[in-house]
Amino acid sequence: MLPRRARFVWPAGLALALAGLFLALRGGHEAARFTLAIVDRGDIVEVVGATGTLEAVTTVQIGSQVSGTINILHADFNSVVKKGQVIARLDPSLFEARLGQAKANLIAAQANVERARATVEDARLKYERAQELAAQRLVPQSDLDTAKASYDGAVAQLKASDAAVNQAEANLNQAQVDLSHTVITTPIDGVVISRNVDVGQTVAASFQAPVLFVIANDLAEMRVNASVDEADVGRVHEGQEVTFHVDAFPEREFQGVVQQVRLNPTTVQNVVSYNTIVTVDNRRLLLRPGMTATVSIVVRKAEDALRLPAAALRYRPEGFEAARPRRGRPGGPEARPGSGAGTAIAAPRERPAGTGPEGGPQGRSSVVFVPDEDGRPRAAPVRVGISDGEFVELREGLDEGATVITGTEIPGAPRGLGPRAGPTPTSNPFSPQFQRRQR
Repeated sequence: MLPRRARFVWPAGLALALAGLFLALRGGHEAARFTLAIVDRGDIVEVVGATGTLEAVTTVQIGSQVSGTINILHADFNSVVKKGQVIARLDPSLFEARLGQAKANLIAAQANVERARATVEDARLKYERAQELAAQRLVPQSDLDTAKASYDGAVAQLKASDAAVNQAEANLNQAQVDLSHTVITTPIDGVVISRNVDVGQTVAASFQAPVLFVIANDLAEMRVNASVDEADVGRVHEGQEVTFHVDAFPEREFQGVVQQVRLNPTTVQNVVSYNTIVTVDNRRLLLRPGMTATVSIVVRKAEDALRLPAAALRYRPEGFEAARPRRGRPGGPEARPGSGAGTAIAAPRERPAGTGPEGGPQGRSSVVFVPDEDGRPRAAPVRVGISDGEFVELREGLDEGATVITGTEIPGAPRGLGPRAGPTPTSNPFSPQFQRRQR
């Protein structure tokens, strides 16, 4: 048997434990609190995101049409060059020897022409004399035929000698051109952005000209070659404003304009994209070829517009279900009982924010929830327009300063969880998150 003192302590402890359990269960059913936001005014910019590479508008690859050894370099990386400036020289000794040989061959061919002309003149005189003697029957006909054949052969040899002179002149011109190609000049004004050879290196121009230098025409005007996804390319047009960032200047925002949306598709791992060319003003020479740009193409924007937090369109209280037409009851609201939420809530049929077309000039229909006099959520139909991912343009339904519900806070939940929004596809934590442009 328990001691007398223990008989009184045990029931008291049991009573305290039951009281604590009752209070804990009572606190667990404490009503949820709502997180609220205010309808205000501001700028909303809807953008299409893409990535691209900066490049010069005009880039020229300078090569060598002849093979040889690099003798002198007159340009290096980042060298500013002018049109016609000599930037490299190949060893000319071999080409000078070929030029000398071609000149000698031309002189020999010209000498052969002179000799052929003398032969023709001699054959012509003999043939004419043979004709006179044959007319007087002083020589047989065979001598006349031989003289004529000699004359005709001398004329043909003269023509062949003339052709040899032309061929020798062509060879001389080719040797002169090859010698001139040992001097590498730039065809444009610009900046050397790449040098692929050093002094003493041998270049072989057999099937294609080796690239010695890459020169950008003017880095003050550049462009971004961006890849736009096929799902977004329908909203991108020439003349649209563009903002982009580069890793070299994370705090700076650069501007551009869409110049061209190319029709040729690019497919990488079954992902189709289209190259979009964006012109960029680079007078400060901050941007460099090859930089990766994170591009935002401004599709639509609304200035000083009424706006809702996007979370307000995603919030759905427990027990809410959008209206759907029933068989035999076209239209009309539909609701299902909530679990522990009290009265079920119904609203007109609506399309989730951030999906589908804009819905014309009046916007698309949706629904948000506002607190009523008792602090309970009440459905409020609205019409919304463009969205930047954080805010949505409010076109109809609420006035500036109205309070909307964006989520719920469960008492006793860890603070790190934050407010809870409704279960919609846009609340997926793995969906892309867009940064709102700073104004």
